[in-house]
Amino acid sequence: MQKQEKIVQMFNDIAPTYDVANRVLSMGVDVSWRKYACKKVLKNYQNSEVKIVDVACGTGDMMGMWQSEAGLLGVKIDELIGIDPSSGMLDEGRKKFAGFKFIQAYADKTTLESDFADILSISYGIRNVVARKEALNEFNRVLKMGGHLVVLEFTKRSKKGFLTALRDFYLQKILPKIGGAISKNKEAYEYLPNSIEGFLDAKGFCNELENAGFKILECKGFSMEISTLFVAQKVR
Repeated sequence: MQKQEKIVQMFNDIAPTYDVANRVLSMGVDVSWRKYACKKVLKNYQNSEVKIVDVACGTGDMMGMWQSEAGLLGVKIDELIGIDPSSGMLDEGRKKFAGFKFIQAYADKTTLESDFADILSISYGIRNVVARKEALNEFNRVLKMGGHLVVLEFTKRSKKGFLTALRDFYLQKILPKIGGAISKNKEAYEYLPNSIEGFLDAKGFCNELENAGFKILECKGFSMEISTLFVAQKVR
């Protein structure tokens, strides 16, 4: 089995308990990170209609946030589409959000037409994409010129110190035990810290975004830089 297929199967396995584990492990703070990201971008589209695509949508959390924040800011969503390669995650998403449109596809092959979306988001999924550069090029293709890309991700800290050590202790020692207990799949939650270590720091990912035709509008760390928000605009 190829690496990407193994990752997808892992998410299939933990899908039924994913939401509970997510809330417990982040102590619910990931909700505020998602809300900030959605507000930041939707302010550019007040009193207009938008098409939004959420890649690696999982069980639809970010889609739900886009919908609720758009309603508050007077933005009309023309289409809201979730894309994920995991059938298990999509099954859970359909239970939560019966009215949403979900497509089973990979990040580098979304099946969507070119210049389709005003906003494309991916939350805590880009580090799980093996063909990452191809996926960023696909995001660029799917977005309209001037459209916004929103990425939330766990990034490597570029500076070492007490906060880095504290974060790493939580991710490597505490998180796998709690996640494993909830999901009965400790291996999946041992994968998380390893996948962060195998990803980039914020500067490195910004460079990849720029190479894919995006201009960085914001790069912001949350909660000891456990999570980083990237907001970028398609400029070529």
